[in-house]
Amino acid sequence: MGLAFSAAMLGLTGFAGAQQLAFPGAEGFGRFATGGRSGAVYHVTNLNDRGEGSFRDAVSKPNRTVVFDVSGVIKITDKIAAAPKITVAGQTAPGEGVVVYGNGVSFADSSIIRYMRFRGSITMPRGACTVVADNCHDVIFDHVSVSWGRWDNFHIKGTTNITLQYCLIGEPIDPQRFGALFEDPHNVTISHCLWIDNQSRNPKAKASIEYINNVVYNWGGNGLVGGHSGANHFQDVIGNYFIGGPNSSKSFISLFTATDHVYQRDNMVDINKDGKLNGRLATDSDFIHTTATVVKQRNFQTNTTIDKPEEAFRKVLAGVGASQRRDAVDKRIIGYLQSLGKEGKIFKTEADAGGQPNMEAVTQHADGNNNGIPDAVEGKYLAAGKADATKVNKDGYTSLEAYLNDLVKAK
Repeated sequence: MGLAFSAAMLGLTGFAGAQQLAFPGAEGFGRFATGGRSGAVYHVTNLNDRGEGSFRDAVSKPNRTVVFDVSGVIKITDKIAAAPKITVAGQTAPGEGVVVYGNGVSFADSSIIRYMRFRGSITMPRGACTVVADNCHDVIFDHVSVSWGRWDNFHIKGTTNITLQYCLIGEPIDPQRFGALFEDPHNVTISHCLWIDNQSRNPKAKASIEYINNVVYNWGGNGLVGGHSGANHFQDVIGNYFIGGPNSSKSFISLFTATDHVYQRDNMVDINKDGKLNGRLATDSDFIHTTATVVKQRNFQTNTTIDKPEEAFRKVLAGVGASQRRDAVDKRIIGYLQSLGKEGKIFKTEADAGGQPNMEAVTQHADGNNNGIPDAVEGKYLAAGKADATKVNKDGYTSLEAYLNDLVKAK
């Protein structure tokens, strides 16, 4: 009981302090991230790599909410290191939204990242990851697409209280082609995410983690990977669907050892690749076979929604990634999942996958006072003559946040 109880207490105490959700629908350990609430508003006005109005400049200083006046591909040559207390509101971009392409982006404390696409490139340094959230706390990624990392798509190390929900993590490229490495973070929630076309590490859960209602599709050598180290790790694995694709081995879970303390229930496995969703229920024996220590009580208790695996699959298919308006790359990837075993591929470069296509550049509606709320709808969120959209209202959100949340309320 001692180890499991300690992990549970870690989960509960991780929520001490602030109680305001990052946004309605925020769940898990990262749900109280503050982002740039009440800070400055920064408009991304161009697709340049650097300079005034660029995404790089937008995230260079803390206490900002970043909104987008343009859509299209933001091609970056060097890694971007975002400042703490940032809200990146990708849902504000017009047209098909934006893609940050060509190198990696790292995020810091108390950040909210929503409806963005981050894609690396074979031109990045060997060992580079597309998205990094190391040594920070209270971060939430919601409806984010992450692809084309050269080592892992996603890397988290030494971080506390982080959520990935409704994210798409797929198509990493040479030399390693792995999904994500979580190195000893505490209080991690991975919920309703799609892990697709990763050779392994969907993710590598060397962590205190709840892994709920994810879909893992077309893994290569390994699906979900345990911590397999000398340190104790705690994993709640609940209601996930593992679906084999053209490249998949039978190892939907692997590399768990006795130091991995796994609570598992309601996980489904479908590796017959017949184009139908008709999996079997995973058993404790599947985990014990990898020498994991299977425990009978959950390691963590949070507010994270738990659906039946079939319902989770439907939600992931409909809404995962930057799905407000899916672009051509994400549509292609979702098409692989829809084939239920018939299609999908683990690529060596993004060019092999078809590359990053051009996107139509669309300009946003006018925002005369630059408060982040377009003039055409400002009256709905601000009283006549009131210009301060960053003041916190009685519900705990600013008027700007009310607008941002309404953009994706039904998504």
